[in-house]
Amino acid sequence: MGSASQLIWIALWMSGGIALRALGLRARAIDRLNRFIIWFPLPATILLELHRLSWRGSYWVPISMAWIVFVVGTAFFCVLGKIRKWPKHTIGALVLTVALGNTSFLGYPLIRAIYGERAIQFAVLNDQPGSFLVLATLGIIAASYFSSRQSSVRAVLGRVLRFPPIWATALAFALHPVRFPGPFETLLGIGLNLLIPLALISIGAQLNFSKKQFERELSPLAFGLLYKLAIAPLIIALIFVVGLGLRGEMIRVTLLEAAMGPMITGTIVAREYELDPSLCSLIVTIGIPLCLITVPLFARILALFGT
Repeated sequence: MGSASQLIWIALWMSGGIALRALGLRARAIDRLNRFIIWFPLPATILLELHRLSWRGSYWVPISMAWIVFVVGTAFFCVLGKIRKWPKHTIGALVLTVALGNTSFLGYPLIRAIYGERAIQFAVLNDQPGSFLVLATLGIIAASYFSSRQSSVRAVLGRVLRFPPIWATALAFALHPVRFPGPFETLLGIGLNLLIPLALISIGAQLNFSKKQFERELSPLAFGLLYKLAIAPLIIALIFVVGLGLRGEMIRVTLLEAAMGPMITGTIVAREYELDPSLCSLIVTIGIPLCLITVPLFARILALFGT
């Protein structure tokens, strides 16, 4: 199946989620779907892909991407927020949503559509030791700071250890020398095949647009999406491609993952800490469909420059 066909399927699965919401799918049902994804398809994909991976020293590159984007993004929004006099909770919402990327729910299907199944192994590195670990550590610290809610080191570690994908990541490395039994690998394969359609349905079901919210939040929304969809991948390209002269599939996947839309899990955390929920909803609602256009366009630009 070609990349254009894959992108059409992505749009159709998301449209299915939008239709379910229009038909009255409740927030509780969406939460249950997300919980199922986090407990089975996502850990299964991580365990299967990371277990197959032969570790190389160069893998620090995809892992470091999310850390760089988050640190630079936090500094960017703190400075910009002071200049534009945004409230603290608005700055926090931007940090939790667009200084982090949707490197799994959306990243996996888009990477597979553009570069094929084999490229997902690099996307997993961008996501688990990268984006999620940033969210579970620096992200929780940032959420606590911008909401004035305190989080102890114990609380931060608890969030990390309670997240099933972290268990899958640890098991994948611990069991790397062990060959999985056939039935177990088949079970993991079922999870891998379920992940993409269920994740896209979940994303579609969570999209919610309000014209009044759009007009009220236009300035932080525009700067947030500018950073996530353009500035962040440009920074990563300048560091790894221009600065270090790196090329190849791993770099292409890392650059595209840097360009992915806003992180839904980060949005959930931001809402828990009461960091401008209306802005969070708008960023996801506009940013994710928009990146279905910008990410393939960015991939074409990379191909033209021979990256």
